[in-house]
Amino acid sequence: MGKLEGKVAFITGAARGQGRSHAIRLAQEGANIIAVDICEQIDSVPYPMATPADLDETVAQVEALDRRIVAVQADVRDRAALDAAVAKGIAELGPVDIILANAGIAPMGGDKADDARAFRDVIEVNLVGVANTVQAAVPSMIEKGEGGAIVLTSSTQGLSGAGGDGSGGGSGYAAAKHGVVGLMHTYTNWLAKYSIRVNTVHPTGVNTPMVVNDAMQAFLQANPGMGAAMANLLPVPMIEAVDISNAIAWLVSDEARYVTGVALPVDAGFLAR
Repeated sequence: MGKLEGKVAFITGAARGQGRSHAIRLAQEGANIIAVDICEQIDSVPYPMATPADLDETVAQVEALDRRIVAVQADVRDRAALDAAVAKGIAELGPVDIILANAGIAPMGGDKADDARAFRDVIEVNLVGVANTVQAAVPSMIEKGEGGAIVLTSSTQGLSGAGGDGSGGGSGYAAAKHGVVGLMHTYTNWLAKYSIRVNTVHPTGVNTPMVVNDAMQAFLQANPGMGAAMANLLPVPMIEAVDISNAIAWLVSDEARYVTGVALPVDAGFLAR
């Protein structure tokens, strides 16, 4: 019996990368999943984003673990769409116990003419989208009255300015990830009376399609100083999505029942330099 047996987890950005990994890891611990992803391209993002086929693969992998999953294509910038996704998930699986606000974009290295658009898009997805995710799902958690756990995905860039280049996408990414920490502290105080815990995770570079793509590699080659500034202390260039998932599986379990208001780096020592 897993440590999340019978829990329902609402996860955004679940079609691939960290989101899919989180869905699988929590399902391994017994959770059922409400999975959301836009599964469409955002114009300012220079790398291919997830597709409906990616979301279908997440469904297949969760169901292979004999867990239930409700998957919905929805944009985290659209609060009404998230409300509908949560309602559909609750109708099939029951109230939400866990919220993972994971969806995010990294529009670095795109056309400089779109700098202003990239800034707005990354703020809207990576910050407003996080707020929308919590606001859409937390009423179910409060109404259930049995507490709960929320993890917001920030970044090492949410605790550091290292690697900033002044571009719209890069500056917006750092600003949004810092803002996520502010949301976490606010939500921690708001939701404590309901025994709902709120924390952030702060990954270093993760081996996912958001980082490992031609656009990002071209961006780093054009800005070699940034690559050096973003190096880890431990001798690994990147970590794996499951490393973040393992940390989250602990944070949302009863093993971390008194852990709230914490910004947890999973960063191979990046922030210790």
